[in-house]
Amino acid sequence: MFSMPRYASVFRNFLVSYIVILIIPSIAGYMSYQTSISVTESISIENSVTQLQKSKELLERRIAEVEGFTRQLAIHNDLNLLMNEPPAKDKQNVFGIWRMMRDLTTFGQTNDFLRHFFIYLRNYDVVLTPGSAYFRPEHYYENYRYEDLSLADWKRTVLAATHQNEMMPLRPFVTPNGRTSAITYMQSLPLDSFGDTSPAVVVVIIDQKSILGLLSGITDVNGGWVHIVDAQGRTISRQGDSDEIADALANDPRFDGSRASQFYRDELVVTIRSSKNGWVYHAGIPRAALMENANQIKWISWTVIGGALALGLLIGLALAYRNSAPIHRLLTAFGQETHADRNAYDFLHGNIAEMISNNGKLETELRRQRPLVRDAFFKRLIAGEFRTREEIVAAAVQSNAGLSGSSGYAAILQIDGYAGMDSVDILNELHAARLVLKQSLHEMAGSVPMTDLGSDKLVALFVSEESGEGSYEQAQIDGMLGRLAESLFREYKISMRAAASARFSSVTDISHAYAQAKQTMEHAAATGSETVSWYGEMKLDSVTYYYPLDVEMRLIGTLRAGEIGEARRIVEWLAEQNTVVRTLSAEMKHQLALEMKGTLLKLLDQKMFTESESIEPIKNRIVAIHPGETIESLHEEIMAIMEALCGLVASKKNDQHVQLVERLKALVAEQYANANLSLYSLAEQVGRPEKYISQLVKEVTGKNLSDYLERIRIDQAALLLKANGHTIDDIAARVGYNSSHSFRRAFKRVTGVSPSAYRQAAEA
Repeated sequence: MFSMPRYASVFRNFLVSYIVILIIPSIAGYMSYQTSISVTESISIENSVTQLQKSKELLERRIAEVEGFTRQLAIHNDLNLLMNEPPAKDKQNVFGIWRMMRDLTTFGQTNDFLRHFFIYLRNYDVVLTPGSAYFRPEHYYENYRYEDLSLADWKRTVLAATHQNEMMPLRPFVTPNGRTSAITYMQSLPLDSFGDTSPAVVVVIIDQKSILGLLSGITDVNGGWVHIVDAQGRTISRQGDSDEIADALANDPRFDGSRASQFYRDELVVTIRSSKNGWVYHAGIPRAALMENANQIKWISWTVIGGALALGLLIGLALAYRNSAPIHRLLTAFGQETHADRNAYDFLHGNIAEMISNNGKLETELRRQRPLVRDAFFKRLIAGEFRTREEIVAAAVQSNAGLSGSSGYAAILQIDGYAGMDSVDILNELHAARLVLKQSLHEMAGSVPMTDLGSDKLVALFVSEESGEGSYEQAQIDGMLGRLAESLFREYKISMRAAASARFSSVTDISHAYAQAKQTMEHAAATGSETVSWYGEMKLDSVTYYYPLDVEMRLIGTLRAGEIGEARRIVEWLAEQNTVVRTLSAEMKHQLALEMKGTLLKLLDQKMFTESESIEPIKNRIVAIHPGETIESLHEEIMAIMEALCGLVASKKNDQHVQLVERLKALVAEQYANANLSLYSLAEQVGRPEKYISQLVKEVTGKNLSDYLERIRIDQAALLLKANGHTIDDIAARVGYNSSHSFRRAFKRVTGVSPSAYRQAAEA
């Protein structure tokens, strides 16, 4: 592919420039990547610190609620009465204890830290819990106890001692429901108890699960660990594999406990100290979890950069070859091997400058020959060499012909008075006369398209829009050509005769109009008619009928398309040509009828008609056409048969249209929940243009496709609103809306009420 040994330097120059262009954004991308990694890492660390800080604040609020609970008990009237009653042997205030026990049941309903607590009344030696009273502490101990405390130790350290906001660290605890771990908050009552004993003790046992629930955001999401210790270094709570790492943190001098965050053993350790109770919160997050987003960015960045570099290098090679190959071919074409001592670009510069100069000369020559190109276009146009209107328009633009409309008249202008054209002098005179004729017509009518027709004739096309200002009329052209003939004879002694066609309504009919003008000119020359003759004003006797092959092909194509209006126009025109313009003999009428019958029989061989079950009656009518009938009856019968054929085409089209619309409806019913469903996507699925299916749905259903889709979505939304099992946002997403706002607007526009009002009305 890169076989250019003599011009390899050109290829290398291109390749190096592309590589340099590729490296510059790669460097910028790498710097952006490094910045993104650094920012992502710092954001992840900041989020971790913030998350632990929020967990600490939440835990402190819960502990403060427990403290507030003990202060409420300290001012409770019933509890104060029980605490201050003197002890009586074998006599207890059962009613007061029952009332206090009943009041305790309401305290633990709003805070999961108060699910398990009790009050110990020393004067009655009773333990009060929400819903129960143990008149012997031993009974309570049988159900709820610390695994590492005996009954005696429990009574001594918990019930008998005085406590001031005292927190017992994490210990194994046994309940009737199983084993767990808990911390214990203890407060003596009244609050100013400072002796060895106090009248009552409030003990709140906080299950470690309640604490861990506040820290789950760190451990569950990141897979890390949390370890909380009090001011004495005793464990308050732990979650995850924190025991080993906690011991290592306490004994490793490299770990700086004053820093909020640092990496230790490939983990980010976040440390927060509480200013309220001196607790220290340690949270460990694995580096892999912390850097998950950063690693994803890293992987994507390296993949994209690597792929972009590889792709860019391949594109650079391809572009270098593509851009150097033309230069190589130019150098070869210019023969640089004979000037090997010259620089390739200097060599090309000199040669291209010469090419530009030659190109200027060529443009000048093309401008000089443009009239010849335009003349050739008009000759092809009147000869009927173009097949379609689009082809005519494209050729007119290419030749700068200046056809300013699609309707008008064709006219042949002939210079009279020259019997023979076999001498140079006569031909020179005719040439001069044609120039005078063209100039005079141009001065009188403006830019009229015209072309020479032999030595003594020219064809002029009076073309304009169908109607409106500037359109040509027969009387206007007749007067203009008459004045032109008078002017030529008066000033130059040139005699002129003109023959004009009937009006044509399409540029594709210009060749027919020219044929009419030619026929009129021949008739005028034979009969010695006036200076200006018109096709519609002459009566031709003809030995044959008018039914050219191109007209037959156009009629067949029109009937296949089901265009009955255009088919009628063609048949009416043929009838005019063979009855009004021509006088046919009975034999010619017979032959014309057979030709028309043959045209209809040719149509029956088309696939769209052979597959139709309703074609047989129409076929029988065509076969039954009798050439001996009058022209009028034949005309009526042919018109009726054409209407029947076009009806079959229209019916088949309607069936296809209905099937397509039903398919579109099915697609809408299946995919209405897709927010990206649109006219474009539906058109792609059925393989039809967007404008076509939009108009088709409108014709068949009477609704726009977008309105139909919206109606389906709103109907489904109404069913979901009645079910009352989904939110408005959820329903909007389920029925294909990108936002609940757009759904609400659409629902109110269609139903007249908002979704919430519709739901309320359905529930009423």
